[in-house]
Amino acid sequence: MAKHTAFINLGIVALDPDAPVPLYQQLYERLRDAILAGQLAAGMRLPPTRFFANELGVSRNTVVSAFDQLTAEGYIESKVGAGSYVASNLPEDILELRGHTPETQTPHRWNRSGILSKRGELVAASPVRREASLPVPFQPGLPAVDEFPFKVWERLVAHHWRYLPMSNFGYGDAVGYRPLREAIAAYLGAARGVRCDADQIIVVAGTQQAISLAAQILLDPGDKVWMEDPGYVDARMALLGVGVEPVPVPVDAEGLSLRAGQKAAPDARLVYITPSYQYPLGIRMSLRRRLRLLEWANRHNAWILEDDYDSEYRYAGRPLAPLQGLDQAGRVIYIGTFSKVLLPSLRLGYMVAPHDLVDAFAAALTLAIRCLPIIPQAVLTDFFSEGHFARHVRRMRTLYAERQALLVEQVRQHLAGRLDISPGDAGLHLIAWLNG
Repeated sequence: MAKHTAFINLGIVALDPDAPVPLYQQLYERLRDAILAGQLAAGMRLPPTRFFANELGVSRNTVVSAFDQLTAEGYIESKVGAGSYVASNLPEDILELRGHTPETQTPHRWNRSGILSKRGELVAASPVRREASLPVPFQPGLPAVDEFPFKVWERLVAHHWRYLPMSNFGYGDAVGYRPLREAIAAYLGAARGVRCDADQIIVVAGTQQAISLAAQILLDPGDKVWMEDPGYVDARMALLGVGVEPVPVPVDAEGLSLRAGQKAAPDARLVYITPSYQYPLGIRMSLRRRLRLLEWANRHNAWILEDDYDSEYRYAGRPLAPLQGLDQAGRVIYIGTFSKVLLPSLRLGYMVAPHDLVDAFAAALTLAIRCLPIIPQAVLTDFFSEGHFARHVRRMRTLYAERQALLVEQVRQHLAGRLDISPGDAGLHLIAWLNG
């Protein structure tokens, strides 16, 4: 356990020099109660006695006497040359005497009913995880973190901590570090056929923030959103979190069914879609369906939120032009993330917005987070400019294609008759169908 010196609020140990109880006894009781109440955590290092005495305005002997009594009773542990620490494990008899055993502690719990808003209730009841988690077998969408070029990244981080101009350590641009926006625009134009300039790029903390931001600015509470069914659960929860209504729309061999969408919610104001590699079925939306969707959005004054999921990892065939590249009416917001290409914990993604929407998105980001950390953005910029990004994607595309082939081979060999599986032409996961 890491040891931290306590910064003790003097109000916790306020002493009364006019009280009949000796000062050392008062200090002992205040510290004891603070330890039992959890205000001073187990393993926390207490201030040195001389410093503590000066802060309290008492003699050092007063503090030493209080510490000695706490040590004798097992509340703190003293180590020669290392100071005094709150005991990691308080004696059971003390806990029971004070009524603070783990079995009897009952922290106050609010009854959520009536406390949260309706939107808050939906968010609180969502299945999303907040805890950090280790990778588990067959977890979809997780890149090979062990193959990431950490030494290159470490060198770039060190360089920017040393040489980044001081002017960059104030509040940054809410829509992102300008050189990174230029690098992303150049990459998307060359690799994905996205038609944009750096002014349209908005750097965000991943896909979910992009979805929330778009819904917050473009929709009103209660507005309907078409979503692929099956589809990305976290996107659905992000939409619910801003008070709009996701409407499940089935997919067929050509992608999201417009006919089904118009039947389920003809007045939908936005479509969230993964046309390049539909999550999770892996269907690629046909060009005909893409053009029809763009026509529908333009005719109904609706928006398309295009999540170019897993577009970097295509193993067979040529990718179709993104909806954004086909859009002539400015109805598409294109979003992507670096979580699948680099590291999930990097939490950097991007939006490509029509020029007329950028200021509104910038204002919303300014109110919400002010700006993203500058160092990761500067490092990613160099990762692009020095060619590491392109090399990493090429290497990982080869690696994932090999791993996919091996997985298909092993499933067919060992689970024949139980699972039907075929190679996918893109992405970081495969769909297997149960027989019978």
